[in-house]
Amino acid sequence: MVEDFGETAAANGGNAMRFGLTLMAEPLELSWHHCGVTSDFIGEYFSRSCGRNIDAVDARHSISYMINEILENAIKFRYGGDIEINSSLDADMFEIQIMNRVDPETAKRFQAHLKELLDREPGELLLERIEENALNPDSSGSGLGLLTLMSDYGAKLGWSFASERVSEGVELTTYASLRLS
Repeated sequence: MVEDFGETAAANGGNAMRFGLTLMAEPLELSWHHCGVTSDFIGEYFSRSCGRNIDAVDARHSISYMINEILENAIKFRYGGDIEINSSLDADMFEIQIMNRVDPETAKRFQAHLKELLDREPGELLLERIEENALNPDSSGSGLGLLTLMSDYGAKLGWSFASERVSEGVELTTYASLRLS
């Protein structure tokens, strides 16, 4: 069974510039340290290919920030296995898909979180979560990174949960697209 939330359709066509990377779970133990290096590398790679009407520095920052936020979640909540990253740039549209496995209970909790996130206006929910975090410094899992991407960067996000594609856990694919300027 596949369950989708948000925007999971890719818009970039066959002529898009593409880059794929797999972060292997073994022998390297994946950690947050790998997020910044990976996101900066991909941001730099694509920013050098932007057209003249796109600010390359801004593109690099936006791409790196988006990948870092999504990749941190993939590493933080992964249930073993590799993490696959597929990205593309077509004119001014950057898209990325990050695939990892999560355990079924994490998938359920995340789906409930996504329903709330997608049913509300991102800017409004972002302010609400910032206030909640200020009042309760021990809170976690607030989704500030995803909300910032949606509210401040105008990113389109989507998630696909597929339990039949993997022998253990649930395959989670996170989709993100960002119009560069």
